[in-house]
Amino acid sequence: MKPLRIGLAGLGTVGIGVIRLLRENADMITARAGRPIEVVAITARDRTRDRGVDLSAMRWHDSATAVAQDPEIDVAVELIGGSEGPAHDMVRTALERGLPVVTANKALVALHGDSLSRLSAEKNAPLLFEAAVAGGIPAIKLVREGLAADRLLSVGGILNGTCNYILTEMRATGRDFTDVLTEAQAKGYAEAEPSTDVDGWDTAHKLAILAGLAFRPIAFDTLSVQGIRDIAATDLKFADELGYRIKLLGMARKAENGSVAAWVRPCLVPTRAPIAAVEGVFNAVSTQGVFSGPMTISGRGAGEGPTASAVVADLIDLARGTAIPVWGTTTVPAAADCASLADLNSAFYLRLNVQDRPGVMAELTSVLRDHDVSVHFVSQHDAATGCADLTIITHQVPEKAIHAAATALAVLPVVTGKPLVLKIEDPLA
Repeated sequence: MKPLRIGLAGLGTVGIGVIRLLRENADMITARAGRPIEVVAITARDRTRDRGVDLSAMRWHDSATAVAQDPEIDVAVELIGGSEGPAHDMVRTALERGLPVVTANKALVALHGDSLSRLSAEKNAPLLFEAAVAGGIPAIKLVREGLAADRLLSVGGILNGTCNYILTEMRATGRDFTDVLTEAQAKGYAEAEPSTDVDGWDTAHKLAILAGLAFRPIAFDTLSVQGIRDIAATDLKFADELGYRIKLLGMARKAENGSVAAWVRPCLVPTRAPIAAVEGVFNAVSTQGVFSGPMTISGRGAGEGPTASAVVADLIDLARGTAIPVWGTTTVPAAADCASLADLNSAFYLRLNVQDRPGVMAELTSVLRDHDVSVHFVSQHDAATGCADLTIITHQVPEKAIHAAATALAVLPVVTGKPLVLKIEDPLA
């Protein structure tokens, strides 16, 4: 049996995990793939670093592009990361050669999936990226293959373990965002520069991929993205009391006119929803289909083992001769702008810090009335001396109405600080 020969760029946590997994499970992988899978060519920034595995039998190259040009490889595996530079150059070079590519690079697929999918189709070179979304959870296979016969109505979920860990710890301990973020960095759950995670961009990359598979590719720069920096421990406490959990969600839905409404933001999720129970560094992907109904799968969304497992699963598919179009369709649809969210209806959570004196509630409700925001529930909580936190749950209102109301409330003399608006969302509703 001729081995499937792999050229691998990137010997970080995932790259070394792939090599370990291929070696430790070699017999089982060979049996399942129908042939051995071997890494024969590699590249990394530091050739001299001890990575804890024997790399002496592999050919070293000076660049990722050189790996993609190696005439003795059958598949190029890109595990460098980043949407531009060496990662992009390697993937394009391999596809131009007609060489299959496996990548874990969500930013690359989210930002360049449109052009790369066309190149993949033109050169008849598969581009697989199971590891790009939710680590070891088979999210891509679920949407692109498992639900291929169904018309999906929605897809999304908890797609970033760093944010989910931070929100879980804030709720459990009562500590604020900055304190828990520092702890997450010390434990290795958050990067030293955490903005990609906590500002929602990592989730956005993954959501763009899921939306492209479920509906059609979307223009990434039209995706609405909001992170978790403004969430306070008090919000998680108030949400608990109201029967909700706060989760950073990325969700996409097919609008009535055929466009795709997609967004990333922290939301209040009812505790009865399966996704509300997903805690810590775990991810969850939810789908709603006309025939398949509601579905949620959960697991570790990052790390050496889960991500390496997803990469090798793609390699096994290639060894078996499986060839799946990038977006799951034989035609390559052009990327489209996301639908405007202004007129979409939802219930909302509104948190205000106000002066604790008579007449304040009347001033607030007057502003809400003027913006056609109907109040479902109000709760007052003690805050600093002379102030109170008010939490307001609205009835269903257009998004533009609640944000206009929040802007008007922010300038009232009785309101201190910036109002917080969170969508109330049930991913499977």
